[in-house]
Amino acid sequence: MTWQTWAFLSAIFAALTAIFAKIGVENINPDFATFIRTCVILITLGLIVFFTQQYQSLRSISLKSLGFLILSGLATGASWICYFRALKIGNASQVAPIDKLSLAFVAVFSLIFLGEHIPLKQWLGIGLVVSGVVIVALK
Repeated sequence: MTWQTWAFLSAIFAALTAIFAKIGVENINPDFATFIRTCVILITLGLIVFFTQQYQSLRSISLKSLGFLILSGLATGASWICYFRALKIGNASQVAPIDKLSLAFVAVFSLIFLGEHIPLKQWLGIGLVVSGVVIVALK
C-alpha cells in the first residue's frame, strides 16, 4: 500500500479513536483511560511484531534512534493524556479538530528542526486547516 493509503486509514482510525474514547472516558478518570488504551496498544503491537517476526535486537538500534524514539513515546504519552482530559470535559467534535492543529505544528517544527522546504501552496493549505479548526472549535 502507498503512504497515502496508510495516512487515509490513519485519519479514519483517529476519528474512531475520538468517538470511542469520548464514550469510554465518560465514567472513568482520563489518565486511567489513557493507561488502558496504552496497554491495549502495547499488547496489540507486541502480537503484531511477534507473529510477523519483525522483532529487532535492541543492540541493532543506534543510541540516537533509541533516544528519539523514547522522546517520541514521551510526546505521544503527553499528547494522549491531554487528549483524554480534553475529551472528558469537551465535545469530541470540538476536541478532535483542535488536536489536528498538530498539522500546523508539524509543518513549523519540520521547517525548524528538519530543514524541510514547505512551498507556499502547502502553507496556504495549512492556513485553511487552521482557519477551519478555529471555526469548528467556536461555539
